[in-house]
Amino acid sequence: MNNKKRYDTILKRFDQITRQMADPEVIRNQSVYRDLAVERSALEEAVAEIKNYFELEKRMEEDKEVVENSDDAELVEFAKMEIVEIKEDLNKIEKEINLLLIPKDPDDSRNTIFEIRAGTGGNEAAIFAGDLARMYRLYAEKHKWKLDLLGSHPSEAGGFKEMIFMLSGRQAFGKLKFESGVHRVQRVPETESGGRIHTSAVTVAVLPEAKEIDIKIDQKDLKIDVFRASGPGGQSVNMTDSAVRITHIPSGLVVSCQDEKSQHKNRDKALKVLRARLFEAAKKERDRKRAQKRKSMVGSGDRSAKIRTYNYPQGRVSDHRINFTTHNLKGVMDGDLDEIIEALLLAEREKKLSEEIEKARGKSSK
Repeated sequence: MNNKKRYDTILKRFDQITRQMADPEVIRNQSVYRDLAVERSALEEAVAEIKNYFELEKRMEEDKEVVENSDDAELVEFAKMEIVEIKEDLNKIEKEINLLLIPKDPDDSRNTIFEIRAGTGGNEAAIFAGDLARMYRLYAEKHKWKLDLLGSHPSEAGGFKEMIFMLSGRQAFGKLKFESGVHRVQRVPETESGGRIHTSAVTVAVLPEAKEIDIKIDQKDLKIDVFRASGPGGQSVNMTDSAVRITHIPSGLVVSCQDEKSQHKNRDKALKVLRARLFEAAKKERDRKRAQKRKSMVGSGDRSAKIRTYNYPQGRVSDHRINFTTHNLKGVMDGDLDEIIEALLLAEREKKLSEEIEKARGKSSK
């Protein structure tokens, strides 16, 4: 199918969905209506670009008629110049449409669970873990996402040894999924009297939220312990055994939560994290089996992979996967992450597009 026929098919499908969504019978069936709404939303951007493409094509045909039939030399020259410009625009739009039509990760629309842990660097790593948690909180606020703290272990020196939270909002996982990995910081710690630059590391894991329908957890596979919550230095923060530790026996995964005063709430939050970790493990196994797809991804979600460096003396942030650098360190730490995230998403889309093109070439050569 050539591009024009493909674009025409997409426009017809979009119009069909729009008509179906206006049908009272469909409106009454919320499951069908929701599926149609998701499909329509996925096509919206591409449809706008396709309409623009056809409008430009129509203008180019009109210009060609002028070139062939007009006796006005100045008008003919203007039409020729516009034809050249339109051809360039059409090529750009065609590439953009192809990028927009690449099948999206179905998990992109999910909420996301963040796990931030201090790595090498002692107290400075814990302080930077707190800085990263603040960065993501400010980014979430800019996008009007809800943040729900699931667990935390503050450090006596400031910051956190570990923080787990959930971000709920449109495309939360889709926008932040490439944040998984090791984040390095290079700066002079406040505790360093000699003014020497230290390098510390923080590990970030980004997990799509899993619902009960995605991951079934059998109660007999769980070992649940309750204990008294404690703060920095081990001091007791309340007088009841409200903290919960859940061990998933088949996988060996252990999750604990102590931030709520209610044992029931801590149990629910711990189960959310456990479900997300089990879902991630299943997703990784699925991706491993699709080796070619895995190879094409910008980030594999490997928590041991060094992905980004925050260099304070030079005010620089570098993402090592796509050789991207910005000198807006202060803005980034204040939640201005869009430039980096858009660059990562574009790189991923372009890699997928290259893969689609290679597939198409392979089919046509057979």
